[in-house]
Amino acid sequence: MNRKVHKFSSNMEILPPLPQRFTIDDWHLNNQSRLRSCQTHCKLVESIIEESDRVCNSTCELIKNNKLTSDYKLEEKLSHIKFCREELLRTRKETCLEIDGLLTYKTRLIDALSSIRRNALLICQKCLIAREHRLGIDLTIDEVEKQLRIEHKVIQGVESTVVKTLEKLKEQIRVLKSSLYFIDKDLNDKDDNYRIDRHNKLLKETSMNLSVYHGAAPLDPSTITIQEWELQSHENILEAMKQINSGKILRNYIDTILKQIVDDLNSQVDKTNEAFDKRICETKEIKSTFETQHADIIKKVNEMSKNINRLEVMIAEKEGFIALAHTRLGNRCKRRNLEMTRDNVEEQLVNEVANIRDNVEKLQQTLCDAQASLRCILKMQIQLEEDINVKVNTLKIDEVECMTMRQSLNFNAY
Repeated sequence: MNRKVHKFSSNMEILPPLPQRFTIDDWHLNNQSRLRSCQTHCKLVESIIEESDRVCNSTCELIKNNKLTSDYKLEEKLSHIKFCREELLRTRKETCLEIDGLLTYKTRLIDALSSIRRNALLICQKCLIAREHRLGIDLTIDEVEKQLRIEHKVIQGVESTVVKTLEKLKEQIRVLKSSLYFIDKDLNDKDDNYRIDRHNKLLKETSMNLSVYHGAAPLDPSTITIQEWELQSHENILEAMKQINSGKILRNYIDTILKQIVDDLNSQVDKTNEAFDKRICETKEIKSTFETQHADIIKKVNEMSKNINRLEVMIAEKEGFIALAHTRLGNRCKRRNLEMTRDNVEEQLVNEVANIRDNVEKLQQTLCDAQASLRCILKMQIQLEEDINVKVNTLKIDEVECMTMRQSLNFNAY
């Protein structure tokens, strides 16, 4: 009997559940709900479209007004930059002219100083030195000696005056160049600003290569006010004009000084030449002292060179010791497990490396000091050789050309 039931069950068909059934009222309610929902959404769409039109129109108007205002402000800024630039260029031209004028006066002063030192002072000193080597009855304080002393003081006073005036002139040129630098810097900044704003003025919303900034830093980092911007150029112009006026005053002062210098020099040279006899004496400066010192310097140079070589050899020898210690430490790094201990050998090797490094540093510092000392000695050797050559030349001039050189003491307006 069970087998029959089982066979019957295997032949059964499983039917799906019946769908839900609705009433006619449910059908009408569902249709009305759908219609009301559609009408509501249509009204909402119409409202959003109207609001979008209003926002678009107001936004376009606002953006156009903002662009027009920005264009006007850019044009106004460009005009302001152009005006400031013209004022700076005018001041720059006057500054350059004044610098050129001062450079001409600088050349005059340098020529005057060179002539005084090369001719008047040198010849007077040579004559005084030569007369100090007179022997016997000729070693007398005569009128020539007195006039030479006076001439020497006059020349030194004139030299000091020219040097001080030249320093004032150099300082004035430096200050004017400083003003010119700030004017040029201001002009360059304004040229860049003009170029940028002019480019911005020409840009349109339809221009190519426009981009939107997505960085974190602000796009308006400017912190300088328009008053500070205007004040900078104004101060640069005022400072330049002030220094230009100072330069003109200084040039007038130099004209007066140079005329007075020429008159004083010519007057004293004439007095000295009237009392000067044909006496020529040899002069011996510190030439022999320089030669002795030069020999000592050469000896010290040799000693220092040997010392440097010895230090270099010692430093080179220490490289083997430090390499040995490093190799031993490197080999001990291959120990395994508990054998990798910081034992006495490890500490000794570490201390050995540190001590070698300290000693090498001391040797290197000593080597640097020795090399610096050698350079100084070599420089002194060169200076002494130059001084000796000068003294040899001076002796030749004093011995042969003393009176001949005095004939060239004729000063004109510089």
